[in-house]
Amino acid sequence: MNHQAHVNGTRRAIRGVMKIGALASIAAAAVAASLPLAAHHSFSAEFDASKEIKATGAVTCLDWQNPHGWIHLTVTEICERTAAPRGPNAAPDAAAVEQEWACRAPGSNEQEADWAFELGSPNGLMRQGWTRNSLKQGDVVTVLGSRARDGSTNSNARSVTTADGKRLFAGSSQNAAP
Repeated sequence: MNHQAHVNGTRRAIRGVMKIGALASIAAAAVAASLPLAAHHSFSAEFDASKEIKATGAVTCLDWQNPHGWIHLTVTEICERTAAPRGPNAAPDAAAVEQEWACRAPGSNEQEADWAFELGSPNGLMRQGWTRNSLKQGDVVTVLGSRARDGSTNSNARSVTTADGKRLFAGSSQNAAP
């Protein structure tokens, strides 16, 4: 085999390895990009937009994490109602009337007072004016949102109102006006 043939053969082999490497890199990037999507859930899979909740209590923790932030409260008052359908896909229903709020104190079971409210992503919250320090432990807030379908003390927050009346939108994944 002459020298030129050997060089050309080596070049072809290197190009083949590079193509395989490039394809493997693209495949790995596609898998990595899909992982956050697989871990994410739709709003309607976990929450019921027709079951509104308004909870007032003291902040125990603000979890600033992806894919969703969370506010944890020790609730002193829970108000619930069935809401009229909202959003662009809501079918108008003459029988669907927004109810008045039914408010109560949490039950004597300590777990009934511990609530968690899902927020948007930290980036989405920052676009809404939030910072990591927007809420501190002990701050009294009122959170408006939607109940979890499983009846747990988790909810999806639409807005958070502080004791001084400042209203922060929570970056909810719900497709409805706040």
